[in-house]
Amino acid sequence: MTPTVAPRSIAAFFDLDRTLLRVNSARLWVQHERQSGRVTSLQLAQVAVWLFGYTFGVVDMNRALGRAVAMLKGQSEAELARRTRDWYANAVFATILPQGREAVAFHRNEGHYVVLLTSSSPYLSEPIQLELGLDHVLCNRFEVADGIFTGQPILPMCFGAGKVLHARAWADKVGVDFGRSYFYTDSLTDLPMLEAVKYPRVINPDPRLRRVARRRGWPIEDWR
Repeated sequence: MTPTVAPRSIAAFFDLDRTLLRVNSARLWVQHERQSGRVTSLQLAQVAVWLFGYTFGVVDMNRALGRAVAMLKGQSEAELARRTRDWYANAVFATILPQGREAVAFHRNEGHYVVLLTSSSPYLSEPIQLELGLDHVLCNRFEVADGIFTGQPILPMCFGAGKVLHARAWADKVGVDFGRSYFYTDSLTDLPMLEAVKYPRVINPDPRLRRVARRRGWPIEDWR
């Protein structure tokens, strides 16, 4: 369905994990860091609990994300960015889904803004932005002082209802009709964003989101 307003006043927002990517990048990253000796077994177990809670909606993910950011305290931002670029090239690039590339290309050809809207970091999001030719990235960002992480997130966090805050603020800034835009995601945690746009697109959904999407008649696609 093609909206009737001017194309450039519309945006297509895309989630990252299990939407544009086949995988959950947080899980891959923590496994990579554990293999490199930078994450302890206890920290690995904590992340596993957070990811389980994220999937089934039984964990306060804003609090969990805050704890994850706290683990960065004292690290060099430049060094983390370098490690993330290497990891992206070796482990993440190959998991970009062809159907995701096609959806991005469709919206670009329609003249829409194409925006990554993710709970991930800029250090992963920006290489993906370059690879897919996205117009903008909205993601979680972290406080840095003299090139070193303080362990504090920059609020509001880009998760759940926070994604709506980030997306609306960006849309207002560039003149996008937010209420007539698109959003692609796999997770029920993104329900506030799905409800806020005119064209929700449910991709590779978790079981809870699949049930909601069926009740509401939202399009469901399996890109995997």
